[in-house]
Amino acid sequence: MLTIVIAAVVLASGAPALVSSPIEESNGSKILERYLATNESQRQYLRGAEMEVDIVGSLPAVNKSGRLSAFRYISKLGEITYRVITFQGDSTVKKDVIARYMSAETEAVKQPGLGITAQNYRFKYYGAYGSGDWKLHLFRVAPRKKSQGLFEGWIWIHDQTALPVREQGRLVKSPSVFLKRVAFVRDYRIQDGFAIPTHITSSIETRIIGRAELEITFKNFTRQASANAGGRQLASLTSGGF
Repeated sequence: MLTIVIAAVVLASGAPALVSSPIEESNGSKILERYLATNESQRQYLRGAEMEVDIVGSLPAVNKSGRLSAFRYISKLGEITYRVITFQGDSTVKKDVIARYMSAETEAVKQPGLGITAQNYRFKYYGAYGSGDWKLHLFRVAPRKKSQGLFEGWIWIHDQTALPVREQGRLVKSPSVFLKRVAFVRDYRIQDGFAIPTHITSSIETRIIGRAELEITFKNFTRQASANAGGRQLASLTSGGF
């Protein structure tokens, strides 16, 4: 259902149009206020979580690919670590695509103040789409300053819960001198009143190895009884070990 609703947004009359009705503007302001109010509780809920993750990386220009399976842990302090289970595929993809993504993610969460907040972003309302349980609100987001970790693009917010179901855009500042452009789509499902990550696709333009693509799937989300996050395998993956 989520895919159908979002596809309707994309296909209907080309690019979505800004709303002009005062009533629509008021509805947009209310849903945005609820969304921003849930951000902190959302972050706190994901702390102490663990899940399985499958990461498929590819370099289309040279026809190379690889797949990694791992456990992903979020500590009570918000730090992300991985425990690698298996890897199959090309060693260049392992080292220069998948391991770099994992390392960048673990470093990004150490930077404070990168959330989708009113302090970081401007929001423009583009209306409501769908109906019933899957009525969604579409917002255009643009960062107030060009800082690493922020993005410009779109967010889809669920009407009943004011939780995100999709974030889509491109980073406004490259996280590395080796990267020219990073675009992504992040999807969530709503579980027990919180948004749980389910899938990420990313297209990355690099300066050395051309375009890289990532497809990341999350599954079997649980909360940890204690936050003894692993991640010892991350170092060996980054260095080309295991």
